[in-house]
Amino acid sequence: MAKHGTDASGAGRRLLQRSAQGVRRTVARRPRLVAYLAIVGPGVITAAAGNDAGGIATFASVGADYGYRLLWLLIPLTISLGIVQEMCARMGAVTGKGLSDLIREKFGVRWTAFVMLALLVANGGVTVSEFVGIAAALELLSVPRFVSVPIAAMAIWWLIVKGTYQRVERVFLAMSLVFLAYVVSAFVAHPPWLTVAREVVRPHFDLSPAFLFTFVAVIGTTISPYMQVFIQSSVVEKGVRAENYRFTKIDVWVGTILAILIVFFIVISTAATLNVHGEHIESAAEAARALRPLAGPYAEMLFAIGLFGASMLAAGVLPLATAYSISEAFGFEKGVSSSFREAPIFLGVFTFLVVLGATVAMIPGLSLIHVLIVTQVINGVLLPVVLIAVLKLVNNRELMGTHVNGPVYNIAAWLTTIIVSLLSIMVIISTIFPNLFSFRN
Repeated sequence: MAKHGTDASGAGRRLLQRSAQGVRRTVARRPRLVAYLAIVGPGVITAAAGNDAGGIATFASVGADYGYRLLWLLIPLTISLGIVQEMCARMGAVTGKGLSDLIREKFGVRWTAFVMLALLVANGGVTVSEFVGIAAALELLSVPRFVSVPIAAMAIWWLIVKGTYQRVERVFLAMSLVFLAYVVSAFVAHPPWLTVAREVVRPHFDLSPAFLFTFVAVIGTTISPYMQVFIQSSVVEKGVRAENYRFTKIDVWVGTILAILIVFFIVISTAATLNVHGEHIESAAEAARALRPLAGPYAEMLFAIGLFGASMLAAGVLPLATAYSISEAFGFEKGVSSSFREAPIFLGVFTFLVVLGATVAMIPGLSLIHVLIVTQVINGVLLPVVLIAVLKLVNNRELMGTHVNGPVYNIAAWLTTIIVSLLSIMVIISTIFPNLFSFRN
């Protein structure tokens, strides 16, 4: 759950800049395994970023509300996520430029403004969800949100602008690894594995508004718009080039598979412990119950630690990523060491998103889990905008040369875009006319 660099999403610029130096020389003279280890990172980190506060809430709700019935979706999601991430990583390696740079160069200011607006809305929603995750995590430890959220917001500001974020990132990343406990919990809960296997290969779909809402939320949190910007920036900042890109391609697919496996076990854990008893998730405490087979009375504490680490990491990176994206897309001055006079747009966007996220998270009576899921639906609705831009760029022979998509990649990528677009339209229609899709398949 970390972020990035040189382009639009230069959020992790400070995190990745040092490792960029000498990567190509290292790859040239080291054995293949060592070369892969030198480049590994963008794919694994970006795919794991989907399992943040909003992701955990969405996947836990899927298991609690629908049991094992949506496990089949993880197979096409694995393929779609891997293909989308690989396309962006390949563009970064071949062109040496970030996504927003390429969008501005090839599509002009109007299209750039449209895509950046979509990214701002999507990232703004995710930033809100991260602060909501901070509030939910510390409320499990009896710290009220009116105390935890302002302190967290100020700490994030300090870490980004003044602190050594690279070290803090490792701490938060380690804390978020607590969610691996879902893997163990899934086995300890003794789910009906034959049923699990059957649901993995048996598609289930209906047109009820609630189902469509959840369906799009799962897609939105798995293939978030900011992830495409991030991975391309990370590859550029790492110094990866076309001649050693094969290692990054492996990294992308390994990261995708590992991330989806975590999702798989989160759904199984919540289905086996909550759905079987007819329980629904309305709070972080209820989401933590899925860890009780493993942690018993310490389940809430374990969940709180993981949720806090994941949320703090993403709450710091996402506003910064968005600020870099918008600033680089339109040529504004940028940099965390700049003053407001030197980089008003950059620091203004960063400040706005931090304040927005913290403010919304403190609204009295706010349903925390509901907000987390709603932001993922927003991601899903805006995802096609970014995907269309990516597909047009990656198929531009003038830009990519022989590295354009092959027929299979194009079919899979366009199918993903079309299906997500149709689902997004259906969610909007079903929200406005809730009785239109009242029947089931």
